[in-house]
Amino acid sequence: MQEHRITVTRAARYFTLGRAEREVWFVLHGYGQLAARFLHHFAPIDDGTRLIVAPEGLSRFYLTEAPAERRVGASWMTKEDRLAEIDDYVRYLGAVYEDALRAVDRTHIRVTLLGFSQGSATACRWTTLGASKIDRLIVWGGEVPPDVDLPRSLRLSLVYGSRDEYFTPKVVAATEARLRACDVPYELVPFVGGHEIDAEVLKRVALTADG
Repeated sequence: MQEHRITVTRAARYFTLGRAEREVWFVLHGYGQLAARFLHHFAPIDDGTRLIVAPEGLSRFYLTEAPAERRVGASWMTKEDRLAEIDDYVRYLGAVYEDALRAVDRTHIRVTLLGFSQGSATACRWTTLGASKIDRLIVWGGEVPPDVDLPRSLRLSLVYGSRDEYFTPKVVAATEARLRACDVPYELVPFVGGHEIDAEVLKRVALTADG
């Protein structure tokens, strides 16, 4: 048996909220989420000066087998053919970046990238492997994967809930140890909560964009 590869063009979508007066945020959803629903969590920071862009993972699937529900979610990648999938989403996110900022005066615009859960690893790899200019990276409820080498000039924030069943204290500690070993500066933003985008914490993190 031989494996063969071809490159194809496919349709993809992203959603936006707000307008870019001083900031643009790219927000990457977690496993099994859809971009439009995920974007609703960022309404609290839509203050008239911030454009929020939510790309959607290229792989959609049914979350349940029940015919009456048939809810749909999306994923950024799986372990199958992972390197090709990483290349695909890095190119895709770069294209979203260029399309979303096409009409934006980038002279005084800061770009923040937030990845939640599975979107955290996606955000880290895009930052490292892509050509898009990112000023701040927020890793929320997810890991900085060991196969990336984040630039030391990047402002990095790790946000996690004290009751997060996935980004547990053990995972947080391992992530911190890895960052310290690589001399990557970061700030830790813990909060009381679970595996979720907490509105009050999000507003607090957004207010520190100039910090």
